[in-house]
Amino acid sequence: MTTESGLLFVDSKFLDTLQTTHCTGPGTGWQRVSGLDAPAYLKTHSHGEFVFDWMWAQAAQQAGFRWFPKLLLAAPFTPVTGPRLSLQDRNKPSMTHTLSAVESFCDDSDISVASINFCNPMDRAVLQESDWLHRFDWQFHWRNNGYSSFDDFLTRLMRKPRKNIITERRKTAQAGWHCKWHDGDSVDDSILALAYRCYQSTHQLYGNHAALSENFFYQIARVMGPQFLICTADQGDQPLAAGIFFRDNLTLYGRYWGSLIETRDLHFEVCYYQGIEYCIQHGLLSFEPGAQGEHKIKRGFLPTQTHSFHRITVPPLRQGIARYLEQESRALMQYREDLESMNPYQRLSETE
Repeated sequence: MTTESGLLFVDSKFLDTLQTTHCTGPGTGWQRVSGLDAPAYLKTHSHGEFVFDWMWAQAAQQAGFRWFPKLLLAAPFTPVTGPRLSLQDRNKPSMTHTLSAVESFCDDSDISVASINFCNPMDRAVLQESDWLHRFDWQFHWRNNGYSSFDDFLTRLMRKPRKNIITERRKTAQAGWHCKWHDGDSVDDSILALAYRCYQSTHQLYGNHAALSENFFYQIARVMGPQFLICTADQGDQPLAAGIFFRDNLTLYGRYWGSLIETRDLHFEVCYYQGIEYCIQHGLLSFEPGAQGEHKIKRGFLPTQTHSFHRITVPPLRQGIARYLEQESRALMQYREDLESMNPYQRLSETE
């Protein structure tokens, strides 16, 4: 397994599987660009990116400027921070060369908009020396502070959030739910079919397009093996809900969730508490359960910055977006200060 966090989502196994199962490629709005040593796509829409530029695209259209096609460097459908520039040779000169190649590609192709989403600190160090516009946001991640067990983790929380978690877990147990973990090496087709149905059900519930095909689930299990995980929730011997995860040597990544029946509290058990237990048991350092959701804070997940960079070569658009980003960054820093009141962990001075 890789030792660089987030690398598995830009690895050829992941990207090629998306392509061969027709989740990206012709007709999807994700046209893969070769030759840039980066996970690069020409996009004709903004779906599946998790760094939202809908307002920017609309403003461009209203002003008579072309937004699409745009160039995107990112892991498709995946809001996970990871390497973006020079995947083959991770050093500053190579990354700077890749960035120059990206800019030249855009100029030669008459592309006025390019974005690099969820880039890691090495990429940021290069991008911050460029004229690309910087944007940030907040996700909520769990850190393993050397916990020996889930109960040990609970002892580090303040009384109210600790009681809330115990109550939520008790309710799911009393409802007869029990969870099982499966990885890509051992999972059978019936569990993969369940995972896909659950994934579909959540997207249908919220009226979203389910970009991943059923074949993707079967193929990604085969090619990623122990890095692909499904946590099922069963009543009796019948699995009825599932959470879909990926992992590397450092981090567990929660990606999708769904249930075939209406449930209460089960989402927290499968998507958060089972993942925390898994990290503790397997010695993983962190758990990223997906984008957004400040409700995660009281369950032990704390705000973590994510970063993107944007190249806009139309001067009026660039100036307007730059002003917007200044205002947004101030609001997001104030938001971070407000979130501190929700921190569930005991302070060093607190005794109970």
